[in-house]
Amino acid sequence: MPGLQAWATPGSGVPEDPPPSREPTGQEPGPAPSRLAADRSELLGGDIPLRPLGVSETLDAAITSVRRNPRAVLGLALVLTSAVQVILTLGAYFLVGRSASDEVTPGPVLRSVGTQSLLVVIGLVLTAYTVLLLAGMLAPVLGRTLFGLPGTLRQAWRDVQPSLVRLVAVATITMSLSLVAMTLPVVPFILLAAGNAPAGLALLAALVGFPVGLAFMVWLYVLCVLAAPAVVMERQSVPQAFRRARQLLSRRWWRVCGTLLLTLLITIFIGLIAQVPFFLMTRILFGQNPTGWAELSSLAVGTVGRILSWSLIGPFDAGVIALLYIDLRMRREGLDLELQTRDDLEIHDFLDLWRPSPLVTGPGAGHRRPRAGTPLLHPAPSGAAPPHGAGPPGAPLPYGAAPPYGTAPPYGAAPPYGAGPLPGGRQ
Repeated sequence: MPGLQAWATPGSGVPEDPPPSREPTGQEPGPAPSRLAADRSELLGGDIPLRPLGVSETLDAAITSVRRNPRAVLGLALVLTSAVQVILTLGAYFLVGRSASDEVTPGPVLRSVGTQSLLVVIGLVLTAYTVLLLAGMLAPVLGRTLFGLPGTLRQAWRDVQPSLVRLVAVATITMSLSLVAMTLPVVPFILLAAGNAPAGLALLAALVGFPVGLAFMVWLYVLCVLAAPAVVMERQSVPQAFRRARQLLSRRWWRVCGTLLLTLLITIFIGLIAQVPFFLMTRILFGQNPTGWAELSSLAVGTVGRILSWSLIGPFDAGVIALLYIDLRMRREGLDLELQTRDDLEIHDFLDLWRPSPLVTGPGAGHRRPRAGTPLLHPAPSGAAPPHGAGPPGAPLPYGAAPPYGTAPPYGAAPPYGAGPLPGGRQ
């Protein structure tokens, strides 16, 4: 009988009432919403736990993203890395060639060394630029991994496509600002060296300029690096993405810099080990000084080796950057607490979960992680309109409305619960 379950004791065998059926509304069915992991234990103890991560957990989660989504992660990395390495190989072949081995006079040797140094710098810049692009492209994939959702290559491209132009602009601006910060302190040394200044003065300018330029470059790069995942995950404009990165990095710069430096050392070590087999293969098959088709084949094998090695370690660097962005949002804004306490995790657009509230991204917000169970209370900005139903300051409150927190109740109001009657017998 209806309602019998409400009076039954647990384990009495009385069947539960069937769930109410939903009547058709006559509306056309829309896109099916995505059902995220509803079990909170899965969110806390998954492959990438939805909570603030330590340094070792961040490095491990970057590897987990490659293992869980190999097609999406390695596919994007393979496309970008192939373009960069082919450009570097063609530049090295046509600009340097065999000039360093054909001539032993100082002039050609110095020109060859200068060209090779320039190619090394260009390679480092393009590699860092590729890592920034990958950080923005892989951020949605890592976000889905937090909830145990698969990240396919098609889905990753669908998430990145609306923000692709802004992502390219953010990566270009970040690398340009870093290079300018590196170059400006070195300008005095360049001018002194070009003007035949005393060697001691030029050496002093070099000893001061290069360390200062390197420090400025690292500081500015770390300050802007989180703008790449922010512009994709939050779908913001380019200036808003840089402001968002600066807000997240407030009082966290040293931690992010240390994590990125450790990641760089691991990347260099793994990259050198991964290229050793291809280096030995070129020496065994084509000799030390190949010519003709053997030289082209040697270049091709070396290029393939660099593509494969950087396709494996590039996503690791990019994944660490994306995870640092997610970790800082959980530390500063309590994003993990918000997602774990949501009543309904059925969504039509996954990236809507990552859009920050205006109360969180406002001036002075986001400086402290809220405690579990603490409501996010934010004062209204100055000059904002009063809430619905509230009158101007000093006006009587409408019937049933409570005064603002911390203000005294109006005259004649009821006393607090448990207190005695007001003077005069008023209740």
